[in-house]
Amino acid sequence: MIISISHQNPDPLHVDPRCIVSHYHRNLDETKLLGLADDDAVQEIDDDPVAEEWKNYDEVKHEILHFDTDCPGCGAPCQTLMKPTDIPFFDTVIVMATTCDRCGHKTNEVKAGGAIREQGCKLEVKIEEPVDLARDVLKSDTCSLSIPSLDLEVGAGALCSRFTTIEGILNATKEQIEQQSKFFIGDSASSEEKTNLVALFQAFDDIVNLKRKDVTIVLDDPAGNSYIQSLTAPINDNRLTKTYYTRNFEQNEELGLNDMKVENYGELDGIEEEDEEKEEE
Repeated sequence: MIISISHQNPDPLHVDPRCIVSHYHRNLDETKLLGLADDDAVQEIDDDPVAEEWKNYDEVKHEILHFDTDCPGCGAPCQTLMKPTDIPFFDTVIVMATTCDRCGHKTNEVKAGGAIREQGCKLEVKIEEPVDLARDVLKSDTCSLSIPSLDLEVGAGALCSRFTTIEGILNATKEQIEQQSKFFIGDSASSEEKTNLVALFQAFDDIVNLKRKDVTIVLDDPAGNSYIQSLTAPINDNRLTKTYYTRNFEQNEELGLNDMKVENYGELDGIEEEDEEKEEE
């Protein structure tokens, strides 16, 4: 018996941001199960397979790409899997995963599929209801996180890029602080330091359990490649604020934009030659 499963869009007038549809090619067994092939049919094997040429970027999004690489843990040969995925009302992201069969090392990363945007973006979301904890979040490598009510700031490099939820990023931040603060809650730590950290961890639990209502999470990404799901997209979300701003010199310097030259490359060669001649003199 074959059971057909469908998904109902709660808002038929808009795209459902929580539903992602993926299309794939059936294999021979699945085709037989649907009665579209004879039971005695045999899969034809091409001795000299030729990779099918992609006609457009949409076809690439439906493929999982494989790259040969070395395990960062033990150095054994392994493969990295990569697939572009669209986030509704945002952009395309690149999901990468590596698993080593020898040592079991696993890594996964999420990278923005687009270029650095012209402006930075600050995202502020208020946590008031359970649905707020389930919002999708894309945090890039260049994005910092802060929780003003806890007087907490987490730099861009503290947490790696990830696609998760508000609850997930809160738990990841708590785990990161716990790992880095083991020295401060050891035998040599003062009672005040221990008390402050215990209170901070309890505050994270209270936020996840919605016992605190004055909580706002702020994501600040100078590259503009981070995202928090809007519950009412494309209509404005009352509990989500997006602020776009012009990056300052220091932010452009960290992103490597101040020294980037994208036109008239020949002028660089002439400048280097002049500098070398002056040094020789």
